[in-house]
Amino acid sequence: MGPIEDFERTLQAARDGQGWALGELFRNLYPRIVRYLRVLEPSGAEDVASDAWLDVSTGLDRFEGDEVGLRAWAFTIARRRMIDLRRRRARRSGPPMRSPDVGARGGDIEEKPMMQLATQAALGRIATLPPDQAEVVLLAAVGGLPVAEIAKIMDTQPGAVRALQQSALRRLATEATEQTEEAVTR
Repeated sequence: MGPIEDFERTLQAARDGQGWALGELFRNLYPRIVRYLRVLEPSGAEDVASDAWLDVSTGLDRFEGDEVGLRAWAFTIARRRMIDLRRRRARRSGPPMRSPDVGARGGDIEEKPMMQLATQAALGRIATLPPDQAEVVLLAAVGGLPVAEIAKIMDTQPGAVRALQQSALRRLATEATEQTEEAVTR
């Protein structure tokens, strides 16, 4: 999921309804959005991601910016859809269900099984973080977004994003060290 080759041409072709271009944007954005949502809202990730993709694909004429801007815009839409889902659930007053699989279905078919296991393990660890820390890490790692864009998406200051990111990474490092030490002593 690297950068899109000739982003401007692909974006314009997608705006014109050309299937190859929409497919290219989908392959680049959708798996990232699903991974992000699977950690934050596992039981509704696929539905929310589909709704978000529909909003993105039908709203491309309104989008202005570069490739990072498109990712930020898509993650903002996904986040808002997730918040809407949580509000609907809260009105129904039932606790959200957690999915046992925090993996990344919908990713590239070519990914090697070991890479998929590593990704699932990493996403599983991120899912143990407090929600705000998990979201910051996901937007940076899965979304590939800079701190300034994450701050806009989360409606907070860049300094707060950096603090959340540092806390999350420190906690993940501590847990990994503890697990390693535990495995060595066995």
